[in-house]
Amino acid sequence: MAKEECKALLDALNKATACYHHLVLTIGGSADSQNLREELQKTRQKAQELAVAIRARLTAPLRDRGLGSEERAEFERLWVAFSGCLDLLEADMRRALTLSTEFPLHAPRRPLVRTGVEGSAASVAARALSARSLRHEAERGFDVEDLHQLEREILQVGEMIQDMEMKVNVLRWTVQARQAAGAELLARPSAGVSSLRGVSVEQRMGPCDLSKALAATIFSAVLLAAVALAVCVAKLS
Repeated sequence: MAKEECKALLDALNKATACYHHLVLTIGGSADSQNLREELQKTRQKAQELAVAIRARLTAPLRDRGLGSEERAEFERLWVAFSGCLDLLEADMRRALTLSTEFPLHAPRRPLVRTGVEGSAASVAARALSARSLRHEAERGFDVEDLHQLEREILQVGEMIQDMEMKVNVLRWTVQARQAAGAELLARPSAGVSSLRGVSVEQRMGPCDLSKALAATIFSAVLLAAVALAVCVAKLS
């Protein structure tokens, strides 16, 4: 049960980390707003809550010397995946700190970067204004406070990573995967490849080839008629 619970939490952390990465890429763009900054704050806090829960559930089994070899190998694989998620989360939080500092909301020092949004500037501005509430207008100091909080959270995530490495000594390069890299991507297309091969064979034997054969026959007949006509003209001359 503990292993399945860890897998479920790790899956949720993967989704939260991926969502946060996607949101960070929009900082400083035309769609940037206080709504985005608040969503970034909620997403990273959710990811940190999941990380704390996963660390507590993985640390105890990995420090248990009576754990079986197969169970330990499975928990070590989960630990490596968890460590990778934390590394990505910390990198994206640092990126968010840099971009948020470069592109403040209420006191811009440079123009925003127009990326990933289609349409005229008027329509983009209209959507941004319609999405912004009066409460957002009143909270002028939100981005400044969020930057200070983000700095503290980055330090907390870094301390969590160091604490994990001190408590559990799992060498990432020694953990073996259960399947080859990209196996999940190659498993399903195999059937598709065979079906594509079947389609290609059918296409070779289909009406397309019949029309080509008919065209080649007509061309050959016309060529023979032209040669015969040339021979006749030569004899008459």
